[in-house]
Amino acid sequence: MAEQNNPYAAPSARVADAVLAQDEGTFVEGGRRVGAGRGWGWIKDGFGLFRESPGTWVLIIIVLFAILMALSFVPFLNMVSSLLFPVFTGGLLLGCRALAKGDELEFGHLFAGFREPFKPLILVGLLYLAGLLVLGFIAAMVLGVGVFLGTDTIDPATGPTSVLLVMLLMFALAVPLVMAVWFAPALVVFHELGPIESMKQSFAGCLKNIPAFLIYGLIGIVLMMLASIPAMLGWLVMGPVFTASIYAGYRDIFLQS
Repeated sequence: MAEQNNPYAAPSARVADAVLAQDEGTFVEGGRRVGAGRGWGWIKDGFGLFRESPGTWVLIIIVLFAILMALSFVPFLNMVSSLLFPVFTGGLLLGCRALAKGDELEFGHLFAGFREPFKPLILVGLLYLAGLLVLGFIAAMVLGVGVFLGTDTIDPATGPTSVLLVMLLMFALAVPLVMAVWFAPALVVFHELGPIESMKQSFAGCLKNIPAFLIYGLIGIVLMMLASIPAMLGWLVMGPVFTASIYAGYRDIFLQS
């Protein structure tokens, strides 16, 4: 007698296969609009990819944090982490695609972006760093160079208001920069787009999905706070989850099956 399908049985496919079954698809120029609820879906999909290889993910995130921490203590090299952000992200996104296709995540994926797509990825990092420097220059001009560098004190009467206004201004200016960089590494490594074109496409895709990113951001803030409570140990999980969620968002917005 043929085996009957049990609708209540646990799925036999892996979590990543079920959630990210269609890795390949047609590239959607400028991205497509998805439902607001996908903001939470990207995080769930990211956790599904984390569960496929938790040990390797944790090892990768420990080494990555150690590298970034070491760079932050070296004078004039603390900006290098921003420069290398797209390079490391590009390699880890290749690891996410491997997991989604049923292959293994390897420790070498952390450095995969230093190979063939290195030049456009490092140029994305250079543009990102330039944007951050421009934001810092604007903040220095508004607050005053001395206050910005910490050599002068803030006027108690007007200082708090000025600082708040500068923070709001910096946030408003930083959002477009983050939107331009968010999916750029994925578009470089998966579609061989140049640095400027990948950032334009990333910005367009994010702009079309503001509601989803609002939900993603609000939930992400809560999860970041929770991850930071137990001596930052929660970041051993949330670091990989957030990285994999970028891959899930890229698939959702830029691939049409």
